[in-house]
Amino acid sequence: MGFSSFYRLFQRNRPAVGKERRINRRMTPSAGTTVLIVDDSKTVRRVMSSMLHQSGYRTLEAEDGARGIELAHNHKPNLIFMDVMMPGMDGFQATRKLQTDVDTQDIPVIIISGNQQATIQTWVRRIGASGFMAKPFQRGEFFQHLESAIY
Repeated sequence: MGFSSFYRLFQRNRPAVGKERRINRRMTPSAGTTVLIVDDSKTVRRVMSSMLHQSGYRTLEAEDGARGIELAHNHKPNLIFMDVMMPGMDGFQATRKLQTDVDTQDIPVIIISGNQQATIQTWVRRIGASGFMAKPFQRGEFFQHLESAIY
């Protein structure tokens, strides 16, 4: 096997010029569309924020439920991604507060968790969240949840 054959093994399959890699087109957010990310993991917040910025969304970040509620009240984001397990106020408590408050009850909340048990998904529906997304997640899945909640 020559060097060029060996090199081709490690090249990414790139689409032909003018062809889109993505099968489903993403929605283009209107100016100012904002997503609040509430997660105690700085890494998760940064990854999600980076993906959102690349696609034209504004982001807000909170490290716990109490701060997430405060940001939701002050900025009225278009969507909230809410982790379940956080110090202090957990994601279920924060979501319940948001859903029972007249000022924030119309903001869709997607619960995110590494725990995919049926009990968590039952609680998601019971507290009025818009959906559930398991961690780790793929980029396409992330945007699919986002777009189904906002658009």
